[in-house]
Amino acid sequence: MKEQLEAIKIAASKAVDAANSEKEIEELRVKYLGKKGELTALLKQMGGLSPEERPKMGQLVNEAKQTVEKLICEKSEELKAKATELKLKAETIDITMPAKKKTVGKLHPLNTVLDDMIDIFQSMGFDVLDGPEVETDHYNFECLNVPADHPARDMQDTFYLGENLILRTQTSAAQVRTMETRKPPIRIICPGRVFRADEVDATHSPVFHQIEGLVVDKGITMCDLKGVLEQFAHEIYGPDTKVKFRPSFFPFTEPSVEVDVTCSECGGKGCRVCKGSGWIEILGAGMVHPNVLKMCGIDPEVYSGFAFGIGLDRLTTTRYKISDIRLLFENDKRFLGQF
Repeated sequence: MKEQLEAIKIAASKAVDAANSEKEIEELRVKYLGKKGELTALLKQMGGLSPEERPKMGQLVNEAKQTVEKLICEKSEELKAKATELKLKAETIDITMPAKKKTVGKLHPLNTVLDDMIDIFQSMGFDVLDGPEVETDHYNFECLNVPADHPARDMQDTFYLGENLILRTQTSAAQVRTMETRKPPIRIICPGRVFRADEVDATHSPVFHQIEGLVVDKGITMCDLKGVLEQFAHEIYGPDTKVKFRPSFFPFTEPSVEVDVTCSECGGKGCRVCKGSGWIEILGAGMVHPNVLKMCGIDPEVYSGFAFGIGLDRLTTTRYKISDIRLLFENDKRFLGQF
């Protein structure tokens, strides 16, 4: 049995030394130390020894067992350390390499132009107000001198939500609400989304943005309107921009005008953007109709005012030379990344 023990210890030492994986080490542990292992089998043979030999052999077998256990444990720790080292090498980060560039969001061009416009009008003393996007027929049409049978209703294809509820077709409704709750002097702008049942193409959308302006006070004239709008055009398009006022019609203003500026694409020489005219229309305006002032509880014999409506989408496309309004709503990062 002593010779068998020595042979087992030598074989185990060589096998453990040659092992290259945790799996092999586990197999050796079972082979030598398991319930059916070689050392366990030797212990079972001790029944055939004399009483004097059993203690000595038992001690030798236990010593051999401890030796094999130590060899297996040390080899297992060695293999674990190597595996950890290999893993760390594989996951090593080269801190000298450039980091991955993170994409940083920026303002949408519509918001950029809106912020600029708000700054311009606030510098002229205007307050910024808002109104509900779901409006009543009363505020969107009737109080703006557009009764149910008025032909101007045909000028705007409206989204009706109910008998008296609509998606607002203009932010002018917010002006009416302001005139009902505030006494003159009033000087406000009302930016926001508006809705009209329109076909989608390069220049039209069922959802677009407006900025309505309103001034009501004693002694307000057309000259005040022209001065404000000329200052606005020069701030947005540059001091050399020319401004032209053309007679027009809006039911809530009288007289009414449409305002053109020299084409930013060609500088007034004529191009495909301005259709050869050298001018681009940017807004409609006029003196507030006396009927509108009356319906809002303001005496038109004492007060007068002017109002204007600016298309934010058109202003943005002309300012940045964008050929298709749909680009403003498609959220294409390749497009938005240019601003």
